[in-house]
Amino acid sequence: MRLENNSIENVINEVKELDLHGVKHADVDRLVENFVLLNEPPLTIITGNSHKMEEIVIHSLLNHNINFIRWDSGVLKVL
Repeated sequence: MRLENNSIENVINEVKELDLHGVKHADVDRLVENFVLLNEPPLTIITGNSHKMEEIVIHSLLNHNINFIRWDSGVLKVL
């Protein structure tokens, strides 16, 4: 089976991800807000091992009534 030229790129580009490793806690709310409001789900937000980072992200998502699930340790999926 031969894939069309853009088939793989289209699938890869549909997976939008925000990696918050190395981001200051003070900047997280704004980054998450922009990410979820400017992109169509599904989205992935990587918080890493920081409990505080995950709390900030969840608070931001709840403030905007964004549906999400905890996917894995340090990963949230926006639906």
